[in-house]
Amino acid sequence: MNDQVYFDNNKEGKYMRKPELAAAIAESAGLSKTKANEVLTALTDEITRAVSGGNAVQLIGFGTFETRRRNERTGKNPQTGEAIKIPASNYVAFKPGKALKEAVN
Repeated sequence: MNDQVYFDNNKEGKYMRKPELAAAIAESAGLSKTKANEVLTALTDEITRAVSGGNAVQLIGFGTFETRRRNERTGKNPQTGEAIKIPASNYVAFKPGKALKEAVN
């Protein structure tokens, strides 16, 4: 895999956007940028579909996307200090896999 990272000219230069990721995939896999973008879109659509349906998506070595439940809780209105109830909600969690953890460290 190519060690060059394709960053957008963003303010901090610390994140890779979808076009840069698609370009990196295209170069690494020998695909056209259009085809790599289609693959990336299909991947994100399928992860979204699975996780929103209550399933976890596990990519061995990379990590796991899953839905978790946040219970109803009491919070404070920062302007008035008044206690408010924050309703229960679902959220998406990502747990990095061993290979990703090792790559970062």
